[in-house]
Amino acid sequence: MLNVFGSRPKYATVKADQIEETKQYPDDLWTRCHECGTMIYKKELVKDGYICAKCGHHFRLSARQRVEMTVDEGSFHPFPPLFAEDPLGFPGYLEKVSQAQEKTALDDAVLIGTAAVKEYPLVLGVIDFSFIGGSMGSVVGEQLARGFEQAIKARLPVVIFSGGGGGARMHEGIFSLMQMAKTAQAVGKHDRAGLLYISVLTHPTMGGVYASFASLGDIILAEPGALIGFAGPRIVAEATRQKLPAGFQTSEYALANGMIDAIVKRDVMRDTIGRLLGYHWRGES
Repeated sequence: MLNVFGSRPKYATVKADQIEETKQYPDDLWTRCHECGTMIYKKELVKDGYICAKCGHHFRLSARQRVEMTVDEGSFHPFPPLFAEDPLGFPGYLEKVSQAQEKTALDDAVLIGTAAVKEYPLVLGVIDFSFIGGSMGSVVGEQLARGFEQAIKARLPVVIFSGGGGGARMHEGIFSLMQMAKTAQAVGKHDRAGLLYISVLTHPTMGGVYASFASLGDIILAEPGALIGFAGPRIVAEATRQKLPAGFQTSEYALANGMIDAIVKRDVMRDTIGRLLGYHWRGES
C-alpha cells in the first residue's frame, strides 16, 4: 500500500514558546467558583455581589467590601485604631501581624465603627478572614467590647458579621482566650440595657469566635452554606468516632436544628437588617 504521508512525523509538535504564548491572558479577569467550578467574569461577579450566578455560592468578602455593601453611603465612621502587642514573645508574631496589615489595610482582624443602615444608626463590626484567619486576639476582643459599650451609651443596636476560622489567636495564649469572656460579658451588658444585637454568621464562623459573641445574638442570621461550629467536622468525627450527618455544621443544618433564626442571601442582607432594625427601633439616638 502506498504511504501517502511519506516520512512525515506521526504527531504534530508545538514549540514551548508557542504554548506559553497561548497562556498569556490577564489573570484578574476571571475567577473559578469554589463550589461548582464555573469560570466567572470578575466584573459580573462584582455586579452579582460576589455570588456565583450558577450555583449560588457566596464568595468570601473583605471587611471593607462587607461594610460598603451593608451601610448607607458615607455613614461608616471607624473607631480609633488599636494595635497588637506580643505578650508572649511568640516568634514571628509581630511580623505576621505586619504582613496581615499590609495585605488587608486593616489594623487587626475586625473593622468596627458607627454607621447607618436604611437610616437607622447602629454600631457595625466585621471580622475579616484575610487577617490571620479572622482569629480573635486582644485587639479584636477590646474593639468589640468597646463597640458594645459605645452602643450602650448611645442607645444603639449592634450588628456583627463574623467570619473567622482561627478562633482564639494562639500567638497570644491566655490573653486571647480571655477575649471570649470579655466579649460575652459585653454582649450581656448590652442585652441588660434592653438593646438589640444581630449576629450574622458568614463562612466560616468557628472556634472561639463562634463560642463567644457570635452565638449570643438576639437574632442570629447566616449566609447560605456557611460553616458554623466550635471544632471542624473532621475533628468532631475523629473525636466521636461517628459518621456525621449530611451537611453537618452548615448554616442549613444549624437552621434545621434551631441554632440560628434564618438563612439570608447576601443580595437581600442589607434589606433584611434594615427591616429588623425598623421592627425594634425606639426612636432613641
